[in-house]
Amino acid sequence: VQLQASGGGLVQAGDSLKLSCAASGGILDSFAWFRQSPGKGREFVAAWIGGGRNYDTSLKGRFAISRDNAKNTGFLQMNTLSPEDTGIYFCAIYDTGNIRVSGSYTDWGQGTQVTVSS
Repeated sequence: VQLQASGGGLVQAGDSLKLSCAASGGILDSFAWFRQSPGKGREFVAAWIGGGRNYDTSLKGRFAISRDNAKNTGFLQMNTLSPEDTGIYFCAIYDTGNIRVSGSYTDWGQGTQVTVSS
């Protein structure tokens, strides 16, 4: 499966963004969003696993993951953004194991940059 992430950009603190993860060559079933900030590894953001939603607890309800089966596309709605949310956001297909660990995923997309200014 090939994944194409899009929707990133430069926004101000408090703004919202909606990221998209378009899949081709296969069905987008269970998947997740990770982000990579400067100097850090890929951190778990949210996952759609078997129809259930899972989030990093630090997000405090600001983000929402969803999927459109007809479009074979996943989404990440991000609200009340802060500079700490800055990073490259990646989507990936779930394989097996701990859903919060990047090694449990395959078929990573190229990522989309999100920059939040204060």
